This record gives sequence, structure tokens and C-alpha cells, in this order.
Amino acid sequence: MHAHKVLPQDSTAQLSNAAQLMLRERLEKGLPVCTHPYQEIAAEIGIDEAQVLEQIALWREEGLIKRFGVVVKHRQLGYTANAMVVWDIENSQVDKIASQLAKRKEISLCYQRPRRLPDWPYNLFCMIHGKSREVVEQQIRDISEQLELNHINKDVLFSNKAFKQNGARYRKRIAK
Repeated sequence: MHAHKVLPQDSTAQLSNAAQLMLRERLEKGLPVCTHPYQEIAAEIGIDEAQVLEQIALWREEGLIKRFGVVVKHRQLGYTANAMVVWDIENSQVDKIASQLAKRKEISLCYQRPRRLPDWPYNLFCMIHGKSREVVEQQIRDISEQLELNHINKDVLFSNKAFKQNGARYRKRIAK
């Protein structure tokens, strides 16, 4: 059985700059897929799991880390038809419609962005991944009909290329 050290309340202060740098670089690679990812990271860099958790909490307080998210490599899962649906939603309706879209299982991302008039009237974006273009197009028709969005101006942008997906990069300088 692995015993954890009992650390003082301010145990993060005990992390050397080198340990902080190693932790930051390890977090940029993503969390390991296992039952205890922070414990595994701690073992990799030679510190205690509590120190990992406390340092992450400190970085969140400082704003270095805002959130943890998942990067799904959808093409490797067979989802090769990927479309960004862009909508021109009345400002007063954006929150309501975004909430409805975000609840749909077909939609992986849904977010608002400012319009770039006169060329770009769209202010709500959502991503749909499918195994074929036809499936995605049908999903968009279904969503438009079921949510009564057929009257709203939209465009469907299918991706032609898969770009490398990265997790977060933490630019904070830690002295060595």
C-alpha cells in the first residue's frame, strides 16, 4: 500500500520551480487515461498527489488554468463528416436557442461569437460530427425542423482537413 505524506497546509510552497515546470509541462500533454490521473502524474514527476492537486488549485486561483476539457479525436472514431453550422440569430434569442442546441446529442460544441458585418452575419456556432455528410445534413434538417429554426439564416461549413488538436498551453514563466 502506498502511504501519502502528511503535508502542511501550504504544501504548494514546497514545490520547487523545477517541479512546477515539470507539472505544467506534464499537464500540457493531457491527463492520463486511468483511474487516478493525478496520482500517476505525481509519480511521474516525483511529487505527492496532494501537491499536484494543490498546485493546480493555486494555478486556477491565479488564472493560469481556467478549466480542464477533453480533446476528442473524432476522426479516429470514424466521424469524418464534420460541419460547423453558423446561425444568424437575433441577439435577444441567442441564449434561448444556444441552450436548445447545446442540449442536442448531435452537437459537440455550441458558442456565441460577434458578427463581422457586412460580410459575416453569423453569431452562433455549433459543431456536428457524423460518419457521413448525408447523416450530418439530415441531422441539421432535423434540428432545424424540431427547434423551429428553418426561418433563420444559416450556413453549413464542412471541414476538408483535420488540424492537429492540442490541449492547453500554459505560458506562465517559472524561474528555473
